[in-house]
Amino acid sequence: MPKQNFLNMLAAEVKRVDEAKTAKRNERVIEGFTSEASPKAIINGKEVRVFNSNDYLGLRFHPKLKEAEHEASEAYGTGPGAVRFISGSLKPHRDLEKALAKFHGRDDAMVFSSAFATNLAVLFCLLKGQSKDSMVTGNVLVVSDELNHRSIIDGIRLANLSAEQKAIFKHMDPADLERVLTEAKGKFDRVLVVTDGVFSMLGEYQHLAELKKIIDAHDAEFKDGIMLVVDDCHGVGIAGETGRGVEEIEGVHSDVLVGTLGKGLGSDGGYVVADQVVIDYLRESAATYIYSNSISPGTAAAGVASITLLDESDGKALLAQAKRSVEQFKKMMSDAGFTFAAESSHSIQPVLVGDPAKTKELTAKLLEVGVLVTSINYPVVPRGRDEIRVQISALHTQEDLEDFVQKFTAISKELGII
Repeated sequence: MPKQNFLNMLAAEVKRVDEAKTAKRNERVIEGFTSEASPKAIINGKEVRVFNSNDYLGLRFHPKLKEAEHEASEAYGTGPGAVRFISGSLKPHRDLEKALAKFHGRDDAMVFSSAFATNLAVLFCLLKGQSKDSMVTGNVLVVSDELNHRSIIDGIRLANLSAEQKAIFKHMDPADLERVLTEAKGKFDRVLVVTDGVFSMLGEYQHLAELKKIIDAHDAEFKDGIMLVVDDCHGVGIAGETGRGVEEIEGVHSDVLVGTLGKGLGSDGGYVVADQVVIDYLRESAATYIYSNSISPGTAAAGVASITLLDESDGKALLAQAKRSVEQFKKMMSDAGFTFAAESSHSIQPVLVGDPAKTKELTAKLLEVGVLVTSINYPVVPRGRDEIRVQISALHTQEDLEDFVQKFTAISKELGII
């Protein structure tokens, strides 16, 4: 049958991925977690210390979040029932949006099914509008950091701009952004600058204050100005003194901030916060909001609980503990002779290995001795910059950290890494 030719093409592509040793579909199945203060994952019946989770504060295990989720599920059921413009918004969803807006000091917020869906919608709508009849048009330029997340890249692609309407500035290089804006003067009506807040492969913080200063200096050169969009999914809930992300560290507000509840906030779903007019426009135009179910009411209630918790003594203690554990981990690994792929104070601590085969082997051997990590290889990182992305949680104990360093060191010596 002719369609078998297409299926053969798919099979050949899967084979190519497998031979390149970059397959991602063979996920480990976590059968559960232990009930101790620093929960271990259970994989194939074996207890494993987890060092590759984005749950930086361990909030998904916190009793206040679980209680809030349970109570909302009892009251509203397990799912949203339909998209919000058809069946209405459940109170937990609006409560969450109000809490997010207040948390970030913005007028309003919108909750999406995921942060990926949020970026697709936000970028498409701000660049192209929702349809051919949209009034949000004009000669627009989008400028993106060269190492932005795939969801940002795909959001820009979805807008289907011409090659001339897309520009990239060098990674975390404000001077190069200024070059792009200077060259764009007189050619475009408006500009949208978009960047990650925390770059997830290396735990780097974007220089938002410097970017904002440059944007403000060039804003009047464009008829409709310059808008700054920041995706701070890896910053919210862990970065900054109160967990409000890179904006808190840098002391600036972006025009549009995208975040997630599924990392530092211990729940699930994505969101955007901005001025009221931006949120009103997005509610009318964002397809992944209008035509897609929201997160469950229980998940939304857990999100509210996590935001509330961050400003309470329990949340402050978890943030402080996470920062202490990161510093302790960095010292222990440096003393053991390891080099980090980047200098970072974030919970993401990338240990440089430099060899793709050895990173894969190291990851496998660590799992055998009860430590779960993730290897990051080309093309996600440049050739020769292969790393083990270690992620430190506030729940990791002294015993967890010492066990990790001891096993990581022993296996690395066995493999000739150090």
